[in-house]
Amino acid sequence: MGVFSKHMRFREAGEAANVNNVAEYGTPARSLFTTTKVFTLHHHIDITDDQEQIVYQANSKFFSIRDKTDVTRADGTQVAHIERKFWTLHERHFVDMADGRHFQLSNELWHLIQDITNIEGLGWQLRGNIAGLNFQLYDEAGAVIAVISQKFISLHDKYCIDIYKPEEEETVIAILVALQHMMHDRAAAASSSSSSSSSN
Repeated sequence: MGVFSKHMRFREAGEAANVNNVAEYGTPARSLFTTTKVFTLHHHIDITDDQEQIVYQANSKFFSIRDKTDVTRADGTQVAHIERKFWTLHERHFVDMADGRHFQLSNELWHLIQDITNIEGLGWQLRGNIAGLNFQLYDEAGAVIAVISQKFISLHDKYCIDIYKPEEEETVIAILVALQHMMHDRAAAASSSSSSSSSN
């Protein structure tokens, strides 16, 4: 259990914060949880709190090449709009926040152990442990903003987000939604590549 909790830091709503996150970064100011609804005409993500109450939602247009996604609060007010850049070597998503800020996620290639995604326009960086399904979001000074953990096996693609800078919560949520889309795109590309190889 100790080894599992060290590498797989995902937890469900209502459970205590991961002991390793607390040891490394302290007790999070707030934790949120995502669930992706499957078998719908839209890519839909619910972001809930510890009481499993919806705080944010994300909805994507069906069959959109640019993967256009809107993130809203539970009352429907806009938080962010996200689009994927098409035809680019780097995985790249653009984010327009409702408060007027703009930034983009650009994934650095050729890292074998970690994924490194630069948040251009903010100076932040998202570093991911592919094996452990854990991601740390750092600000321009190298201070941790949030720790994101993905459930190892889940039909609904679940994530837990421990937030350490609550004033950046909505920006963190927009980055998380973009990250989920990037991971989904990568899985789809890998599946397509595998299918092509096996057919040959």
